[in-house]
Amino acid sequence: MKSKYILPLFLVVQIILLKILPFFPDFVEGLYSNNLYIRISHFSRTLLGKVSFSVGDCIYAILILSAISWFWKIRKTWKTDWKDHILTMLGKISIFYFFFHLLWAFNYYREPLFEKMQITKEYSDADLLVFTKKLILKTNEIQLLITKNDSAKIVFPYTQDEAFRMNLNGYENLAKEYHYFSYEIPSVKKSLFSLPLTYMGFGGYLNPFTNEAQVNDLLPMYNFPVTTCHEMAHQMGFASESECNFIGVLASVKNDNLYYKYSGYSFALRYCLGIWQVKNETIFKQLKKQIHPGILKNYQESQDFWKQYDTFIDKGFHVFYDNFLKINHQKDGLESYSKFVDLMVNYYKTREL
Repeated sequence: MKSKYILPLFLVVQIILLKILPFFPDFVEGLYSNNLYIRISHFSRTLLGKVSFSVGDCIYAILILSAISWFWKIRKTWKTDWKDHILTMLGKISIFYFFFHLLWAFNYYREPLFEKMQITKEYSDADLLVFTKKLILKTNEIQLLITKNDSAKIVFPYTQDEAFRMNLNGYENLAKEYHYFSYEIPSVKKSLFSLPLTYMGFGGYLNPFTNEAQVNDLLPMYNFPVTTCHEMAHQMGFASESECNFIGVLASVKNDNLYYKYSGYSFALRYCLGIWQVKNETIFKQLKKQIHPGILKNYQESQDFWKQYDTFIDKGFHVFYDNFLKINHQKDGLESYSKFVDLMVNYYKTREL
């Protein structure tokens, strides 16, 4: 067999194996997520955690420039040597795909968090309504404690670097209840691609190759804690977006700092309101009237922020990422971000907010 066919065939083998892997979540959980991945992530974060800039973003920039350079070089031979060029591309994709899964993405196939934490996923509209009203009371309470004025929006008083360090408190408190949420060896960075990320409609991402949590540093700051906690949850090996939203909220609200609590509760409340806006406009309007004007000003701040970057670019990337999530064992695609409400409603049925 010619060597140029080996890597493309290896890509086919990988795709077949990944079709089988969802049937063995316990195997992935035990051998990979709680074993090999922990060693890989600890090594990556120990190596790069103290580097002040995003190494992963630099690597991506080099790879993008290399790809553009390669396509430029082969432009004149594409028609004559197109088969060889396609095989070369498939070979590169095969290598990328292998390391993507080995270094992080096998976590897509681990045991679901609702099973791990023994939380049911089903809830009724009545359950959601009770939970939303509790969230409103709690978010109102914290907003008033911070501002002493129900009409004043929250202004986050810490720098982004301070916020990165302060995240650890919430995870330390969360780990006292659930040991598998223990977070060690920080490696959280401001993304060098924050402006492109904003145009793409993303608050952050995890670089699976360097295990750096990348956060969009242009975000409204009241959202910064929960967004960072979400990306840190990815670092710990949780791939599902809904699970990371859930973990991110828990790590925020269990933080001793009131601004962190506000970030988590206001984030969860916004998603609940979004669900009601779709389900029942009348109930949505009734609930909205109960929310302090200061909280609504923060929501408007977020809406205004994203609106100024709303172009065809973010719509295109959302279509791409929606399909990416579906391919990677998240059947709800981008809708999975809001599915964390399932976990929140049932988690807090037996707990105080």
